[in-house]
Amino acid sequence: MMAGMSPTGPGDEAAAGGDLAARREAPARSELRASHQDRDRVVEILRVAAGDGRLTSEELDQRLEVALTARTFGELAALTTDLPAAGHVADAAVPEPKDVIRFDCHSGRAKRDGRWVVPNRIEVRVTSGEVKLDFTEAIFAQPVLKIDAEVRSGRLLLVTRPGIIVDADEVVVRSGEVKIRAPWGTDVPVALRLEVSGKVGSGSIKARPPRRSFWQWLMRRPGRYALASG
Repeated sequence: MMAGMSPTGPGDEAAAGGDLAARREAPARSELRASHQDRDRVVEILRVAAGDGRLTSEELDQRLEVALTARTFGELAALTTDLPAAGHVADAAVPEPKDVIRFDCHSGRAKRDGRWVVPNRIEVRVTSGEVKLDFTEAIFAQPVLKIDAEVRSGRLLLVTRPGIIVDADEVVVRSGEVKIRAPWGTDVPVALRLEVSGKVGSGSIKARPPRRSFWQWLMRRPGRYALASG
């Protein structure tokens, strides 16, 4: 080998140069463009934080304005770094949902709450007692959940949060009631739509936000989503 010559040939040098250029051109995760769904997830985190008292109404308004106009993951991540359990919401993997979950309540109570994965469809049969579906911490991978309900006696209760709307127009009421409460109004970005169908023979189907805890009531503090609903 002659002195001063590289052990690699011209083709190897070109390949190495191409790899280096590719690495330089690949954008960092924080620079990637955010989607509408990414923005909606961060908006939901901010509204929950405000309802928990972690953000003032002014801070919520300021961060919501930035979130709704954010272009990259980096801009969104900066809005939740000081909020516990927020994590990197855009990077969070959503578990594969089940096709259907069935509840058959003849007496007593059945419920699903906490961080549970919302399926594609839920079938509920209540002949006595109560079935409670709490969506305040639920994880969902699809924008629509179909609920087929038959309430002969007792109650089906849906606990919602901002970003969840309930459509119960297809429910046939023979005796009892269907009552939907969504105090945050219609200007909140929709993250999940609950389409309820079926019939109420005796009893009720109700949808509402979570109630205040005893200590919140005693200290005259607002409920979890009071600021978000204002």
